[in-house]
Amino acid sequence: MSHLIETRTPARPRRPFFLRRGPMETIATVLIGLGFLMLFQPFLLVLYTYSLVTLLIGTVMFIIVSKFPE
Repeated sequence: MSHLIETRTPARPRRPFFLRRGPMETIATVLIGLGFLMLFQPFLLVLYTYSLVTLLIGTVMFIIVSKFPE
């Protein structure tokens, strides 16, 4: 029992927010959803124009971030 108390667990390296998979996958998923909403709205031409760019950025971001460590 004392062995369990005395041993130290190795410290996990702290990564900055933009190098962690969980939060960045969430941001990429939100960008993809936002791109779809912008694509299907019929009111503002500016939102419709930038919807493809938003979809592409979210998709590429998701592909890149899915390779990051947990």
